Amino acid sequence: MKLYAIESGNFKLDGGAMFGVVPKSLWSKTNPADAHNLIDLAARCLLIEDGNRLLLIDNGMGNKQSDKFFSYYSLWGNHSIDTSLAKYGFHRDDITDVFLTHLHFDHCGGSVQWNKDKTGLEPAFKNARFWTNEKHWQWAIEPNAREKASFLKENILPIQESGQLHFLNRPEQEFGFSEELDFGILYVDGHTEKQMIPHIQYKDKTIVFCADLLPTVGHLPLPYVMGYDTRPLLTLNEKESFLKAAATNNYHLFLEHDAYNQIITVQETDKGVRLKEVFSCADIF
Repeated sequence: MKLYAIESGNFKLDGGAMFGVVPKSLWSKTNPADAHNLIDLAARCLLIEDGNRLLLIDNGMGNKQSDKFFSYYSLWGNHSIDTSLAKYGFHRDDITDVFLTHLHFDHCGGSVQWNKDKTGLEPAFKNARFWTNEKHWQWAIEPNAREKASFLKENILPIQESGQLHFLNRPEQEFGFSEELDFGILYVDGHTEKQMIPHIQYKDKTIVFCADLLPTVGHLPLPYVMGYDTRPLLTLNEKESFLKAAATNNYHLFLEHDAYNQIITVQETDKGVRLKEVFSCADIF
């Protein structure tokens, strides 16, 4: 097995929204804001090469939305799925599987693209199976008013219409091993219904793709919960349990949204679970 960090693009969001009820005087110590109160974020995806399988976890915002849409997110940097794949000798047509932690636009927007003459939409990975779970799919296609702006039908429905959509068999317990994809999945409901957090055994390490359970290093303290989360008190409990397990088992936490810290480990302290070490992907992969 080989792992590759795939940078799909950088963007910015309001710092207050990213940290909920936590005062700016506290969260700005780890995530400084610009003059518009925006903080730097990444959309860092993970590519797993294992035998004949080439599996991509999440794929960023994509590029099919309007200039007006992208102006809300202050895109910065030169990263893209295509350039990141090409760096390792791959093309999007090589991808056999796309695993979507959840269907918010900044995690799955790259799943779908315009066709050549821009008359319709098509899957951006034409040879891939797209994996989600049925409960989250139903949550996304019949969205609540709070999340409706994050679940965009143009990111979701073309996957189903093409016949490339697949549902994982979800275990009754919150953590289970996926026989289909050959890694463990933690199911969490605080951010959105049935978000999936992959746990990948890589050599002697457990690599955890944190998605929106732990967006950045700055979100390590328990009360630092995003304003975007639908059930913040549940996130608090889920994060506490997860971080204790991460400290006990020395998980290597792959941070999807932290623009400056790629992989971290954590440890128990008298203030709770806190940062232990920071690694680049090149250090680990």
